Amino acid sequence: MGVLASGSGTNLQALMDADLGPGKIVCFISNRRSSGAFQRADAAGIPSWFIDHRTFDSREAFDAAIVKLLQEAQVEWVIFAGFMRIVTPVLLDTYPGKVVNIHPSLLPAFPGTHAQRQAVEAGVKLAGCTVHLVEKEVDAGPILAQAAVPVLPEDTEETLRLRILAEEHLLFPRVIKALAEGRLHRSNHIAWFTPPVTS
Repeated sequence: MGVLASGSGTNLQALMDADLGPGKIVCFISNRRSSGAFQRADAAGIPSWFIDHRTFDSREAFDAAIVKLLQEAQVEWVIFAGFMRIVTPVLLDTYPGKVVNIHPSLLPAFPGTHAQRQAVEAGVKLAGCTVHLVEKEVDAGPILAQAAVPVLPEDTEETLRLRILAEEHLLFPRVIKALAEGRLHRSNHIAWFTPPVTS
């Protein structure tokens, strides 16, 4: 598995701390050298690369540089753990049905940025997070799993963000472990898990 992230890296940390079964993070890529995620991966001894998207003439060229590193690391699954870039078919066509993202809303509600703010402003009673496969339309790929949290009357964007983030740290490793164990299945726009084998 190759993990990409741009931010503080708490979801990356949750993955590194979890038992992912046969899954292994073999490389990490960030478009922000100063990000907490890059520092976490580097400190953990995961082969890590910084690729500055601002130095490329197009999104496609940036994605091609990412794909080159992922292929050199023999990555099978690409995991977005807070990767704040819209990717192109250059990456998605190289790993069809093998790119996974976590988003801080109950998709299809509130796609895109500032999902927590959108939820607070809309006055919804439930928010949450979604793990989904990445396709060409932003935040629109098949949903793999979701976790819900209440939206409280006194919530701000930040308090809701933290409540959702706590659920992300639980849900994301469970989904990634299921991927590693071959328990993810997909048919058209539906994705589902088979339960783990118990003795």
